[in-house]
Amino acid sequence: MRRRAVVLLSGGLDSYTAAAVAARDGFDLYALSIDYGQRHARELDAAARVAAALGVARHIQIALDLTRFGGSALTSDSPVPRDRALDAADIPITYVPARNTIFLSLSLAWAEVLEADTLVIGVNALDYSGYPDCRPEFIEAFERLAALATKAGVEGHALKVSAPLLHLSKAAIITLGTSLGLDYALTHSCYDPTPDGSPCGHCDSCRLRAAGFADAGLPDPLLR
Repeated sequence: MRRRAVVLLSGGLDSYTAAAVAARDGFDLYALSIDYGQRHARELDAAARVAAALGVARHIQIALDLTRFGGSALTSDSPVPRDRALDAADIPITYVPARNTIFLSLSLAWAEVLEADTLVIGVNALDYSGYPDCRPEFIEAFERLAALATKAGVEGHALKVSAPLLHLSKAAIITLGTSLGLDYALTHSCYDPTPDGSPCGHCDSCRLRAAGFADAGLPDPLLR
C-alpha cells in the first residue's frame, strides 16, 4: 500500500507546493482545509481548486470558528496592516493565536484514523511575517508531541511532520513549484482581498508573494 499523508491545504501557494512535493515523493494525499472564520475565506475556494488539480484521495473542510476568540486581524474587525516593514521584529496582528498548533492537531487526529505516517504543512521560516508557529523549533516540538500523544506513537509508529519548504525562500518555493508544473493561478494569498476577490497588494502576504515572483524572475499569474 502506498504511504498516506495528511496535508494542511489553505489554498495558498506554499501549501500547494508542499502538497505537490509530497505527491512527487510518492504519497497518497488526504487534504484538510479549515474554515476558521478567516476574513480571506476566499482561500477555501482556492483550496478546493488546488485539491482537484493535485488529484487528492480525499479533501475535507472543517468549520472551526476562531472568531469567537478573536485576537487577530484575520478573525476580527481589526484592520490588516498595509505596507508593513517585512523585517520588523514584532509579531503582527495577522498572527492567529495557536493556529498551526490547532490545525496540526486536527490533521494528527485524521492521520491516526487513516493510518497515515506523515503530516505535511507549508510553513516557511525565511520569507514569513514573524509567526512563532512557522519556526523549525515548533515543527520539531509538535513531532515530539505527536509521538507522545497518539496510539500510533505509543505503539512505535510515530508520525513525521514534513515541512518541505521550511528553509526555502519564497522565490525558491515558486521556482520549485513551477518545476513541478503547478498552476499558481489556482491559488489565493491575500489577507484582505477586495470585494471581487482581487489581491490588495499591500498586506504582508501579497508583498511576500510579489517579491517571491519578482526574485524568481517569473510573472504572478494572478496579476496578468
